[in-house]
Order: sequence, then C-alpha cells, then structure tokens
Amino acid sequence: MTQATQPKTHSTTAAFEALKCKECGAEYELKASHVCEFCFGPLEVKYDYEFLRRTVTRETIQAGPNSIWRYRPFLPVATNTPIDVGTGMTPLVQSNRLARRLGLKKLYIKNDAVNMPTLSFKDRVVSVALTRAQELGFTTVSCASTGNLANSTAAIAAHAGLDCCVFIPSDLEAGKVMGTLIYNPTVMSVHGNYDQVNRLCSEVANTHGWGFVNINLRPYYSEGSKTLGYEVAEQLGWQLPDHIVAPLASGSLFTKIYKGFQEFVEVGLVDAKPVRFSGAQAEGCSPIAKAFEEGRDFISPVKPNTIAKSIAIGNPADGVYAIDIARKTNGTITSVNDAEIIEGIKLLAETEGIFTETAGGTTIAVLKKLVEAGKIDPEEVTVVYITGNGLKTQEAVQGYVGEPFTIEPKLDSFERALERSKTLDRLEWQQVLV
Repeated sequence: MTQATQPKTHSTTAAFEALKCKECGAEYELKASHVCEFCFGPLEVKYDYEFLRRTVTRETIQAGPNSIWRYRPFLPVATNTPIDVGTGMTPLVQSNRLARRLGLKKLYIKNDAVNMPTLSFKDRVVSVALTRAQELGFTTVSCASTGNLANSTAAIAAHAGLDCCVFIPSDLEAGKVMGTLIYNPTVMSVHGNYDQVNRLCSEVANTHGWGFVNINLRPYYSEGSKTLGYEVAEQLGWQLPDHIVAPLASGSLFTKIYKGFQEFVEVGLVDAKPVRFSGAQAEGCSPIAKAFEEGRDFISPVKPNTIAKSIAIGNPADGVYAIDIARKTNGTITSVNDAEIIEGIKLLAETEGIFTETAGGTTIAVLKKLVEAGKIDPEEVTVVYITGNGLKTQEAVQGYVGEPFTIEPKLDSFERALERSKTLDRLEWQQVLV
C-alpha cells in the first residue's frame, strides 16, 4: 500500500476519496488496509463534505430505501446496487414506562435487537463491509467475532454468494453458535478469548488474502455504525439528542455514532448542538471504563471474565478515541457487575417488552447507575442504544426469571396456581421494598 496520489473523483452518489490515518493524517488509496505504514495508527475513510452538502438533502434521503442504504452517499461504497437485506431503520421507541421507573421524562430506546437479518447492529457494519469487499474483488470473507459479527458475516455472505469462514472463541453462547452455523459457513472455534482469536485472524488475513471485515476491511466496516447516528437524528425529526448511552467493546460503535452526528451537522442536515456521550462496560471486561475513571489516556489490556461476552474485548482498538469523545462531550464511561447486567435485561423486558442480550443489559444497568448518580438530567432527550437480541444469550438469565406453573387441565388446578402466583408476586415486592 502506498500513499494516495490519485486525483479525487466522485460518482453522482459517492463522496469517499481516500483512507486517512487518524494519528498522522497520511492518506492512502481506497484498498484493503487498516494500519498506517508510517505511525501504525488506524485508517478511516475520508469524505468530500462539500460534495455531500451540494448533493444530499433531507428529501433525497427520505426518498431512499427503508434501510441503511438511504444514507449511501455517506457510506464507502461506489456501487448503485449494494447488498441490501433490509438492514437498519430500526425502531426508536419512546420509553415511557422505563422512563417513569427511572425518573426520566424524555427517554428513547434505539432498538437494534430487531435489526435484520440477524438481530444485532452488526448487520449494519457487515452490509457495508461485504459490499466493499465485492468491489475490491474478494470472494472469501471472514471475521474474528464474539458472536454477533459471526452471525451477520455468515448470513450476509450467504445472501451475496460469497465464501465465508469465521473465527469465534470456543466458549460462546449456544444461540450465537447456532445462529452462525445455520448459514453453512466454515466456523473455527478457537480455544482462547477474543483478543487471541483476533491475533490469529490477522495472521490468516496476511497468509490467505481473505477479506476480514474487522481487520483489513475495518475502515469500511466501521463506517456502517454511523447509520445508528443518522437514523436517530432523522427519527427525532432531524435534530440531535442531548445525551446518548451506548455499550463499549472495541469503542468503534461509540466513535462512529459521534462521527455520524458530526457529518449531519457538517453538511447542514441538522443543527449543531452539544450531545453528551456516555459509555457502558461490564466490570469483568472494562479497560476503557477503568482508563476513563483513572484519568488515563491509554488502555491497559485485561483478560475478560463476564457474562457480557459480546462486549468482552480486553484490548479495545478504539478505546482511547472513545475516552476522548466522552471527555470532550462532558459524558462519562462506567461499568456494572454481572448481577446488575441481569437486572438490566429484566428491567428493560418488564417495562418496555424488549428482550436484549447482555450488552443491552449492561447499557440499561449503566443508564440506571448514571440516573442514580445524578449524571443524567431528567429533562434531557436521552437515547439508549440496544445492540442485540436476548434470544442469543438466554443462558445469562436462566434461573433468574422464574418457572412456568405446571397445572392439570382443570379449573381448580388453575385457581390454585393463580393464588400461588399472587403470593409470589407479593413476596417479590416485599423484597424490593426491603
């Protein structure tokens, strides 16, 4: 890979013009590369925002498909026929019952637990990455994954007719393993944590020349997360929220929501306003939260030990950038323990009817913690990002949600069970009050 020397050119709908190092600013051709040759900083996609300002309006966006591809001018693909499996435009739910429970007035849930096709936000990033992979000529795609990314890569590769081989830690939840195998990719279950899997995948990428969505295709892949910012702004009536709370794994999602908001401001689609960014981690894998709390500008890697496996990345690639965003927006980054994560899953389910996985439980638990600490203004428009579906991590709540009442097909058997259920409800409320 060499520094880009090609002239800037655009199609009528594409404004991406180079890969640019986030650290030293060196620019590169739009190929499959993710690390700067000069300073080893991460590469990200550079856009011509003046071009976008001239060519994109609210009306052109609203005339597009009901998916992430309504924002195609802001995404790093050149084709007029991207891989569109209905990903995106998930509900922004005004969360009245959870808001009342927490003492908030303007709470919204961005619910990617129902995102298509595999029920997590990873469908966004993979749709973009595999579209770009096809443009770059890859026929085999892959990833290192804690579960959701493997599901998405396998499903969307199947739809696109691409060969697929994915790598996962060997201790993943059964639902996520099955949710990958069903699409018939090659699955490598590795004895090790995510960081060890990722290191192996870097070697495989260099040896086999495959398109790894979160390694050599990472600059394109990560841009898909911006659509979570775009959608919220559009769904709020073309305005930004006051505060967002999102889970942190690598930190990339956090940084790209921020970038999405900034891009909409840059091209005049929304008015500028301060938005506070707060991040959520599990105590058993909280290197970003620890660095934030200790005032550090570097990340000390940790070995994951938490039920929140989907965000259990011990050496987060974008952790320092997430910290910078939290600080400069007057937000925060904090963590919660596994018991609080389970309670967060249950709280969201019983108030809003949304069953989230452990990453979402972490985010709801952190939201509750921030409210109790006075770090969220009840009058703020607060948006909480739920990134995956609870059906994938049922093990996390087994034993914590009760059991069905087994009865005979007779009225008196039902009546006795109903009375027992009322007694149990009274006991639970007494325990809450204590």
